Amino acid sequence: MDAPLLAALADPARWRLLSLLAERPRSVGVLAQLAGARQPQTTKHLQTLERAGVVTSQRSGQRRIYALRPGPLRDLAVALNQLADIAERAGGPYETFDRYGTDLDVERRAAQTHRWADGRTFSFVRSLTARTELVWRHLTEEPLLTRWWAPEGLRVSELVFQPRPGGRIVLAYHDVEDTDGSDLVVGRAEGAVEELRPVERLAYRLSPLLPDGGLAFTAHITFDLRPTDTGTRLDAHWRLTDSTVQSADFIAGIEIGFGQSLDKLAAVLAADAHNPGTTPDTRSFSWDD
Repeated sequence: MDAPLLAALADPARWRLLSLLAERPRSVGVLAQLAGARQPQTTKHLQTLERAGVVTSQRSGQRRIYALRPGPLRDLAVALNQLADIAERAGGPYETFDRYGTDLDVERRAAQTHRWADGRTFSFVRSLTARTELVWRHLTEEPLLTRWWAPEGLRVSELVFQPRPGGRIVLAYHDVEDTDGSDLVVGRAEGAVEELRPVERLAYRLSPLLPDGGLAFTAHITFDLRPTDTGTRLDAHWRLTDSTVQSADFIAGIEIGFGQSLDKLAAVLAADAHNPGTTPDTRSFSWDD
């Protein structure tokens, strides 16, 4: 996008001159009168607009006449419309942003007392194009968990997952574009594995941390895997306990955020199915106790 043009259009006085020139070509003196400005100031504004390419001028006798050049404005309008179209694309980040804002308002109004969200449940179902053994690995092996266990726009920046009853879980997110980790941690959660039935059922508890280090709530999360003709049916279920008043912002993001994570899991498995051999072999990975 043309930086000189944008700079030239940033002044309200110059916008007024463009509006007058859009009607017809006019002289400096007439423009100054109509704009209610001094002529030297008007001349400077017109020279700035001319350098930016949005107006042109020619001398007629003792007067200099200025005229609008529509082309640069049309090009700018096209560029601005393209930006708006990108932001408004169906299913894009701004649609998610607006949806989260709506959910956030609802949850904040509801969060008036301790344990206000206890008993709330969320259910997710995904049909995955991978064998149950491979899906299980993506649910329980750290290198594979990092490939999908974060909502859109975020990345796993810290992960501990010890796949045994009582095993420790630590999960932290950074913005996906914060590659050096210098920005604030977007979220951090801690928990423990509660049940493992290999290739069938996984259950754990996970609690997001508040800024003061306290627990926002505890989510009891279960995954049930069932083989199908095309791969695996994955059922995930959340049940909330120990909810605090401050937990509203976290709870508002569960349906969107975890849904996006599962969509990433489905995409990762589908991509691996089309590119055999791309799944890291982590079965000999040694876990820190």
